Amino acid sequence: MKILANENFPLAPVELLRQAGHDVIAIGEDSPGISDREVLKRAALEKRIVVTFDSDYGELVFFEGYESPPAILLLRFAPNSPKEPAERISALVSADESIVNGFFVVLDRDSVRRRPLPRDEA
Repeated sequence: MKILANENFPLAPVELLRQAGHDVIAIGEDSPGISDREVLKRAALEKRIVVTFDSDYGELVFFEGYESPPAILLLRFAPNSPKEPAERISALVSADESIVNGFFVVLDRDSVRRRPLPRDEA
């Protein structure tokens, strides 16, 4: 899976996702300080799933009309360990990546919610 980890996503789970075979670019490593809008633009251009702890991405795609990437995974829990975010993401997509593609996915401590992302009609 091609992932763009937002700057607020820790590097320890980024490394674990890479070790699990995912193609992960971390904003904190190669583009620190870029705006959320720039993250969305890059993710859409490179066809990468955004992983983040920042709820602003929902506002940007649903209410401000920014182009949607293939998916946005919003983690809404405080990790119990550095591994937990990577484990939760890997478990979610292990059977079928289509579970996230085209959706804004909220991962809470005990639940997963999905909402279809807006798509350009062009």
